[in-house]
Amino acid sequence: MAVPVVVITGASAGVGRAVAQRFAKAGARIGIIARDPAALADVAREIEEFGGTAHAVACDVAHAPALFDAADAIACELGPIDIWINDAMATVFSPVSEITPDEFRRVTEVTYLGGVFGVMAALRHMRRRNHGTIVQVGSALAYRAIPLQSAYCGAKHALRGFLDSLRCELIHEGSDIRITMVQLPAVNTPQFDWARTHVAKEPRPVAPVFEPEAIAEAIFAAAHEGRREYWVGGSTIAAIVGNMAAPGLLDRYLARTAYGAQERKKRISPERRDNLYSPVAEPHRTKGSFSYESRNGVSMWSATRARLTLAAAALGLAGGAALWLRGRRREVYRLSDRN
Repeated sequence: MAVPVVVITGASAGVGRAVAQRFAKAGARIGIIARDPAALADVAREIEEFGGTAHAVACDVAHAPALFDAADAIACELGPIDIWINDAMATVFSPVSEITPDEFRRVTEVTYLGGVFGVMAALRHMRRRNHGTIVQVGSALAYRAIPLQSAYCGAKHALRGFLDSLRCELIHEGSDIRITMVQLPAVNTPQFDWARTHVAKEPRPVAPVFEPEAIAEAIFAAAHEGRREYWVGGSTIAAIVGNMAAPGLLDRYLARTAYGAQERKKRISPERRDNLYSPVAEPHRTKGSFSYESRNGVSMWSATRARLTLAAAALGLAGGAALWLRGRRREVYRLSDRN
């Protein structure tokens, strides 16, 4: 089996870095993209140590020409691109009333347009061979938004709509290129330590939290299976299904609970630096600050399987309820006959 060429954006830390390590263990040739050249050099060394081959290109995914050039450089160095994984993201923890238009634009440019430009870059190469898989790292927040992350949630919703449109076009073309989106739960990554925030206390992920390595295993599997969409973790399934069933109820529940669920006890330091417009010059890590509570394993369901399972369960409950009601009616009729 040929060794695949894999491109990963947002590869300098967190999930992207964990995914690079996982593909490296499989011996892949890996192109890594992020803004910080020093951090990318560290990841490239890790890839080589794990048994892969690395080529790093520093660029901002929000700048389409630079991203297209990065894809060309990676393909020239490593060979034709087989798998492209969009993981780059940015967020601002803030109520809408306090986030600035420029901050909102920046989150949208990185998280949404960066994903769109990544897909465009991948297609420019994959269409030549009518071959390849594009993986968009998503979130349960692509279905169920939460307070204090409106820009990020909006971007993830937008990516889902963009990919749905693109899939239809590829089917119309008779293309063999596969598009998959992996909806994640909360993950223990450094984003909570360096994301911009306008809240009083340090931000944190909404529990339950999972380790990046567990998420990387799910993304690795999704990249090879290439199904339409995956839901990772029970909390993701609960959020998506709950929003489908009772969005208004979730609005009120999250209004009460999601503010505190995204806060640590520690107050924001005046010296805190963020990575919204430029990388933070500190060690880039795979894990964040929440390993003490994070889980090392996570379930993964294709979205189709999850929907069918839930539909079957609902039908089973409905059938059981119908049988119970029928039995109750018969019992009432018998009692009436006796009277």
